[in-house]
Formats: sequence, structure tokens, C-alpha cells
Amino acid sequence: MKAGFIGTGSMGSLLIDALLSSGALQAADVLASNRSPQKLIRLAQRYPGLSLCSRNSETAAGSDLLFLCVKPLEFKALIDEIGPVLRAEQIVVSITSPVQLHHLESVLPCKIAKIIPSITHRVFSGASLCIFGSRLGEDDRRLLLKLFSHIGIPAEIHEEHTRIASDFSSCGPAFVSYFLERWVEAAVRETGIDERLAVRLAGEMLLGTGRLLTEGEFSPQELQERVAVPGGITAEALNHLRRSLDGVFEQLIETTQGKYEEDIAKLDRLFGRDSVIQEPLDR
Repeated sequence: MKAGFIGTGSMGSLLIDALLSSGALQAADVLASNRSPQKLIRLAQRYPGLSLCSRNSETAAGSDLLFLCVKPLEFKALIDEIGPVLRAEQIVVSITSPVQLHHLESVLPCKIAKIIPSITHRVFSGASLCIFGSRLGEDDRRLLLKLFSHIGIPAEIHEEHTRIASDFSSCGPAFVSYFLERWVEAAVRETGIDERLAVRLAGEMLLGTGRLLTEGEFSPQELQERVAVPGGITAEALNHLRRSLDGVFEQLIETTQGKYEEDIAKLDRLFGRDSVIQEPLDR
């Protein structure tokens, strides 16, 4: 199976790195194209045998499985470029959340999926969000789920939940890292603890907490109750957090959802409302 990647920026290169270093793919089976030749050269230096393509259409034509790793508003121009060389038996995967399945199914002849990766795949952890289009068969689904099981936990979701699920799996590492950054900064400033030690302790705590929530049969509330003894230090600090963070997470969700809906509206205009609602093409 030949796997192609159009776009080797932050998430595109991360996905290639994870899939190759995990053994899910071999370098000889990977094709890649990007606007920046230097990024492609560095990629080829890390993975000898990987094929560099000078045109996106070359990557598209030579792939059985094609990953589109570009920004939302770049999709329409890319689709116009590669659409004529795509075939019905190919699988095209968007890793960009605002791009809807119907955007791609309305203008492309092939099988469509949307899979949202996470930076945590760099250490073969975290969840990849899988949304499958109407043309994918069971064998296609199994292929994608098996591929992504090498670098994390593939989770099938409904497309309507793409944004909120991405808040946890994809954006979550940045949100939690910001919380820890501020916490560590305050700890260093107030107590003089070594910053590297504080970061290490926080990281190990996150690893352990994640395992308790996913393997230890704890809910978040149960975990708080076990750690926060009534009248103790943790309970008092938790009460402070509850007061301080009142409404924060609702605002966070409103912010991410608002940007998501704004991007979808722009994509609707780019693809054309008529093309969005028409029946998928059969070529």
C-alpha cells in the first residue's frame, strides 16, 4: 500500500514521523509533497527511501491512501489541483476538522474519511478521532483503524462531535500544558523549587492520572473524592479552583466552537452551496 501526504507542516510531519517510527508504514511506501522543498529534504534525510514528489498531483496519483494535511482554506485549491487524477478505489483522509465529509464527497470520486490526530502520537499515545464517509467499506475502516492503532487509540465519533472531541484529544495538550506552565511558574516564584523538577513531577502526575481515568475505573469526580480528604489541604485548594474557574470551560468551548463554525461557513462558500448539497459524484 502506498501512502501519500500532501502538506508536511506541523501535523503532517508529525503524522509521518509517528507512522514511520512505529513501523505502521515503511519509508519506501510513503510519498510526500509540500510547498517548501526544504521541509521535504529534511524529511527524506530522516527517512531514506521516502519518495519526494514535486507536484501534489503526483502524490495523489501514486497513492492508495492519501492524507491531506493542509489548512482549511487551502482545501478548495488543493482539491481543484488533484481531483482530476483521483480514482474511485483510493482513500482520501482529511486531518483538518472544519472540512466536512460532504465537502469532499460532493467533488471527489474516491472514498473519504476524516481523522484528527494529536501531538501525543509522537509518543504513541492519545486518541485519533475517526469519522468515516459513506463510501468506505468495512475493509477500508479496518485498514484505517489498524493503521492508527500503531500510534494511539483510534476512536470513532460522529462528525457533529468533531469540534468538542478535538478540544480534548487535539487541543487538550496545549490547554493542560498552559495550566501546568502557570502552576510551575507560581511554584518556582513562591517556593524556589527547581523548575525542571516541578515539570517532571507534573508530567509524571499527568501520566498516572491518565491511567487512573482510562484503566483504573475512576471517574474524574471519584478521583477528586479519593484524593481530597474533607477538611484537608487538597479539598481547600479544590474549592479555590472551583470558584476561580467558574465559567471558564464554558467560555473555552464557545471560543473553539465559534471558530470552527466560522471556518465551516467559509468552506461552504469556497466549495459552493450547490456542490455541498448535491449527490456525490460517481466516476
